[in-house]
Amino acid sequence: MDNPEKEWFGETPVTPDEKTKKVLGVFHNVASKYDIMNDFMSGGLHRVWKDRLIRMIRPRKDYKYLDIAGGTGDIAFRIRKATSPKTQITVSDINESMLSVGRDRAFDRGYIDGLEWVTGNAEDLPLPDNSYDVYTIAFGLRNVTHIDNALKEAVRILKPGGRFFCLEFSHVKDPMLAKIYDTYSYNVIPKIGELVAKDGDSYQYLVESIRKFPKPLELEERMKDAGFVRTKSTPLTFGVVCIHEGTVE
Repeated sequence: MDNPEKEWFGETPVTPDEKTKKVLGVFHNVASKYDIMNDFMSGGLHRVWKDRLIRMIRPRKDYKYLDIAGGTGDIAFRIRKATSPKTQITVSDINESMLSVGRDRAFDRGYIDGLEWVTGNAEDLPLPDNSYDVYTIAFGLRNVTHIDNALKEAVRILKPGGRFFCLEFSHVKDPMLAKIYDTYSYNVIPKIGELVAKDGDSYQYLVESIRKFPKPLELEERMKDAGFVRTKSTPLTFGVVCIHEGTVE
């Protein structure tokens, strides 16, 4: 079955249209506190994971980059820092509130040239075929209503030889660590969301969405079905997150 996640908003059964609307609402609600909440939830580890992603990409200034669900600019800014102010980077997000935060952050840093901000759905992007060298999506794929559609869209947009990188929460294998992780996720993160972002419900969804995301080998198979080759998954921090890679022929 393609896109099984389309019928779930976290652990709540929904229609695909309902899921898209609800996810939009979540990120509209948390946009202004998104980055500080990432620090609280991960103890700052999200910065380490994102830095590792950039090292794995090995950015080149002559490449064109597309960062999906990248509204606040975290990945784009890192690519720019690792390359050049003239490197062409497109940041796309379905949520205008998140993009607004990213544009403001870019302006505060004096990042004017090289960055393009595009409102778009990862499943159907307003971008031409074979136009980017690197596609990144960090902590965003699990929120896409039709994941398989988004993977096929990534294949369409990437040039031959183009590379796909997805940084996403994953599944802890060790039973004891998994139990500790689940206890923290379900009992602590929503409370932090309520205290810091005044929105515990949105962070309850974000916790539940992690459990619904496919395991690494399953996602690799779905990437291959979409048209990627040389797929690979690299777990980090005992499997709390994973970096998934694929190449377009």
